[in-house]
Amino acid sequence: MNSTGPASGYQTYGQPSGPDRSARNQATARRTAITICTVADVAAGVLGLWIVLYLLDANQANPFVEFVHGTADWLSGWAQDIFTMDTEGLRVVLNYGLPAVIYLLIGHGIAARINRA
Repeated sequence: MNSTGPASGYQTYGQPSGPDRSARNQATARRTAITICTVADVAAGVLGLWIVLYLLDANQANPFVEFVHGTADWLSGWAQDIFTMDTEGLRVVLNYGLPAVIYLLIGHGIAARINRA
């Protein structure tokens, strides 16, 4: 079999090489932005879930509640005890709510910036 073109899998110069790089880069940026938004949303969701479970006086010995509490503590470790209120419920809302809002703002801000680039 005699062929005048290059072997399969090799690119020839001067000919189009498939999909436009710009379109591929935009698709990659969109996927990256969606991933960052999703991570930020999940982190904020876990923190919000812990706030709700605490305010509803969930059973602290339950494995699911323990998991959510441990994860929320890990996610908000940098912000623990920023607010020291006498009211325990308000303290939990502020100390776990602030990181949730910050995660959302930073995550969605980075994603918006990536989508614009």
